[in-house]
Amino acid sequence: MTTKVEVKNLTKIFGKRVNKAKKLLADGASKADILKETGATIGVDRANFTVEDGEIFVIMGLSGSGKSTTIRMLNRLIDPTSGQVILDGKDVMDMNKDELREMRRHKMSMVFQNFALLPNRTVLENAEYGLEIQGVDKATRQQKASEALEMVGLTGYNDQYPTQLSGGMQQRVGLARALANDPEILLMDEAFSALDPLNRKEMQNELLDLQENMQKTIIFISHDLNEALRIGDHIMIMRDGEIVQIGSPEDILTHPANDYVERFIEDVDRSKVLTASKVMIRPVTVNIEKDGPRLALRRMRENEISSLYVIDNKHQMVGLIDSADVIQLIKDNNRSLSGILKHDVPTVELDTPLKEMMDEASHSPVPIAVLDDKQRLRGIIIRGAILDALNGNGGVEHV
Repeated sequence: MTTKVEVKNLTKIFGKRVNKAKKLLADGASKADILKETGATIGVDRANFTVEDGEIFVIMGLSGSGKSTTIRMLNRLIDPTSGQVILDGKDVMDMNKDELREMRRHKMSMVFQNFALLPNRTVLENAEYGLEIQGVDKATRQQKASEALEMVGLTGYNDQYPTQLSGGMQQRVGLARALANDPEILLMDEAFSALDPLNRKEMQNELLDLQENMQKTIIFISHDLNEALRIGDHIMIMRDGEIVQIGSPEDILTHPANDYVERFIEDVDRSKVLTASKVMIRPVTVNIEKDGPRLALRRMRENEISSLYVIDNKHQMVGLIDSADVIQLIKDNNRSLSGILKHDVPTVELDTPLKEMMDEASHSPVPIAVLDDKQRLRGIIIRGAILDALNGNGGVEHV
């Protein structure tokens, strides 16, 4: 993937004695000591991270962690004290007012927690508002706004007013307004936190569906770990203005950086987040196009297993064989494995959540085969690996 945004040593200090606070910070003083000595507050402390093109990057943390300050520094709604935000090779900190205005209009659109809709304007007029500010002609902006409303499932609501809509629908209007500008990057600051649980889950689904088609770069602020794990390609956890850990959802769950992250994840339902790719182990295989029953039996005995998987030259799975059938082939002096192949093997994809395979794993007499999008055998899943993962014991062998 290509890096879309690169953040280097991004820092924000609130207060009057900023230079003194910067020096103390550089010397290793704590946030509390700097506040006591200068009266200045460290909002964000030398943040470094990258966001890849087309990913959902979630910044999360509790209230006061610095996550909202961070996202507002990316488009300079809050000016950083120091640091860089490199967007497509250009430092946002070096932009003048005109360049900054153009960047906000065409590069980064923001979706706010409180919807920020204009109550005296219709749904369509709210959706086209950003384009109106840009000076886009009425026919064009109405067409783009209508298309954006259709994308978020609000076709037919063009003439309604915000007060006539539910909270979830109002948030969809806010999202449509951002999408109408066709930005390269969507900044979403606690965009779903004001919604009730049902509407919140629906909006998460909506965002994931939209992302599948749009492939925008989305930087999403949340204080809800379950939300972050559900939608994020990468998650950055912040505490007291500092970055604690950055990783994929599975990285966060299986390799928490410290006790703080461990406390964060202790109540997470791992079965909904961990996927087949995380718990699979290396399969023992033979190749149907070049291997025979004696080699198959040897591998079974070496690995103390009674069945193994059969692949072809493209590493695609063609079936399963068991020891009794292999032994009979040897007795019959038959070298072809084709006649003893079992094809009713349970399979899942690499990104299948554990929750969706637990019932199958508990009843299947053989391990579950994990296939990629080309039907190649990438691993197998045994019951013990699932139990280890659910108990927080990572470290399974990956293929």
